[in-house]
Amino acid sequence: MNLVTGATGLLGSHLCEQLVQRGQPVRALVRRSSDTAFLESLGVETAYGDITDPSSLPAALKGVRIVYHAAARVGDWGPWDEFVAISIRGTDNMLKAAAAAGVERFLHISSISAYGHPDGAGLVLDETAPLGQDLHRWSYYSRAKVQAERLVWAAHQRGDLPITVCRPSWLYGPRDRASMPRLIRAIRAGKAKLLGDGSNRLNLTYAGNEAEGCILAANHPDAVGEAYNLSNDGEITQREYFEKIAAACGAPAPTRRVPYKVAYHAAFLMEFFGHLFGRRTPPLVTRYAVWLMGRRCFFSADKARTQLGWQPTVGYDEGIARSVAWCLDHA
Repeated sequence: MNLVTGATGLLGSHLCEQLVQRGQPVRALVRRSSDTAFLESLGVETAYGDITDPSSLPAALKGVRIVYHAAARVGDWGPWDEFVAISIRGTDNMLKAAAAAGVERFLHISSISAYGHPDGAGLVLDETAPLGQDLHRWSYYSRAKVQAERLVWAAHQRGDLPITVCRPSWLYGPRDRASMPRLIRAIRAGKAKLLGDGSNRLNLTYAGNEAEGCILAANHPDAVGEAYNLSNDGEITQREYFEKIAAACGAPAPTRRVPYKVAYHAAFLMEFFGHLFGRRTPPLVTRYAVWLMGRRCFFSADKARTQLGWQPTVGYDEGIARSVAWCLDHA
């Protein structure tokens, strides 16, 4: 049995879909308030529980061989205590419950954001790069990812669980209710701008391809104790990404630009006043979003391609068209 946490999210739903396509039994840990319609359409078994409630986890883990731990507090805005409760303590709860249940493999979904916010023209980072570098003051998502991953490695070093870590990049695809809808709205309204000249390479991955890589890693005997950057489907620039989205939704491609440093400093001011006045809603832009879109460094996925044989099966043209079509129909 495979257990997927965060199964109603973007990557979690694709993990369930890919596992079902492979004929593997899947159980999803879901809250009672979650929309499970898609999971039910796949025939996925559901177990009601919450990673923040340790007492709800033993029943969900009964008979489980592999855990895909994708649940986390996502987004680049929100109170720190929510990131602590969900991403950090929730991960610790899952590790302890999985160890008690005798799980054979615990695949932890981290993020390339766990490396911090390094940048620099021509800088290419692989899995040997240190975690938590150059973190922004209010970069709660990245800070939580760093701390959660350290808990995971500590559990592995103690011998509690056989661990594998996957570090996704910026994900997109059907059931993306976050970044793609915002980009479509901005492009159709003529408000989207390129950061810099738009020639920087993006670390962008179709969620279905990401799920395939996670499944390969979770089942590979040599992947125990290893981390993998499942961080790109090939080469695509910021400008090309915008152009493909624009073409898919029948809108003109963005041509206006804003210097990266100008956007970064403007985002800092928006964050500062947002925190100063205790705003619950995110500002127009954050430094994390600027870094995600405009950074010049690149995260290599060569280790996953070489050791796991991971070759993305959905290219950017097809994946972006699918994602935009889903958003126009659903979001």
